[in-house]
Amino acid sequence: MNSSKVGSVGGYRDQGLWQSRVAELRRIDWTLLLVVLALSLVGALLVRSATFQLMTEQGKDPESFLKRHVLNLFIGFALGGLVTVLDYRLLRAYVPILYGLACVGLVAVLTPLGSTINGSHSWIVIGGGFQVQPSEFAKVGLVVLLAMILGEPRDGEIGPGRRDVLLALALAGVPAALIMMQPDLGTTLVFAAVVLGMLAISGARKRWLAGLLGGGAAAGFAVWFFGLLKPYQLARFTAFMDPSADPRGAGYNARQALIAIASGGVSGKGLFNGEQTGGHFVPEQQTDFIFTVAGEELGFVGAAVIILLLGVVLWRGLRIATQAADLFGTLVATGVVCWLAFQTFENVGMTLGIMPITGLPLPFVSYGGSATFANMIAFGLLQAVHVRRRPFD
Repeated sequence: MNSSKVGSVGGYRDQGLWQSRVAELRRIDWTLLLVVLALSLVGALLVRSATFQLMTEQGKDPESFLKRHVLNLFIGFALGGLVTVLDYRLLRAYVPILYGLACVGLVAVLTPLGSTINGSHSWIVIGGGFQVQPSEFAKVGLVVLLAMILGEPRDGEIGPGRRDVLLALALAGVPAALIMMQPDLGTTLVFAAVVLGMLAISGARKRWLAGLLGGGAAAGFAVWFFGLLKPYQLARFTAFMDPSADPRGAGYNARQALIAIASGGVSGKGLFNGEQTGGHFVPEQQTDFIFTVAGEELGFVGAAVIILLLGVVLWRGLRIATQAADLFGTLVATGVVCWLAFQTFENVGMTLGIMPITGLPLPFVSYGGSATFANMIAFGLLQAVHVRRRPFD
């Protein structure tokens, strides 16, 4: 064959592949992209408001948290874009590797490499003011692992059989147990929500779901009855029921969060003008309690807009799940939605006093490195499923 023809064939093939990639990217969910971008920008402003005065009083760069957060957002969007470009269906081959890396990271935290921050031994400090939290990336590993196991029913079966369900529970239990050893109860609850949601959508029999719910309730009772929770964890869980019972102790965070949100009224005190925020009455305002900054400075209207935008993210995720080309894609999107939905409800709920304080950041809004990267990877997974929702002509 003439070499020039061979070159032409190769050129046409490369051109066709490039055109296919461009066509895929044109099919991204623009609504989801714009909403995540809007949440990220609002979050950056809230992070700046929550940290500016504190850094100034400490004689440090008042914009240091904002600069680091913007850098994290750029890296996060790059990761999300990379995941979007990749064919999510190829993840099946790499799921064991991703799962193994997640478990290695969780084990590493429990060694001398790990560091304790805010009572949880969940971090690996890498210097320069940066830390890695492996449990955040374990959420991604859990979603793709369960999608692989539950998304391929055996011949003659409508949903996953007993063997598949038991395998999924056993493999999910390994990282969950490692996370509980840190201890990080909030992330463990996220794992539980993801497992239940994905099992339900996969078509698993109802008796499995009923058994898991009953077993979870029994386990929770056993943990409380035998005193397996650390004192500060138990205090966090009980303080939300009556923050005034110990206003200077366990109920302090919950009480100050309520005061900050209530003081914002309908329209808020204005961005960067929050007295509670500027006075640092609420701890961890840039991460776990960033919703209190929104409540005080943007008021009910601003806080409601943030909740509405997060609701749009969940709505688009559910829509993507229903339009996926295969069950694997449906389960990946479902897992991401369950993860983000539970974390959003828990974060907002703990600031309003209707949920216990567990230390979960608000998706796409809170300051953070590992959490931001994991959220953006989840966003990329949704986009990857969306752009390949049906074969190209």
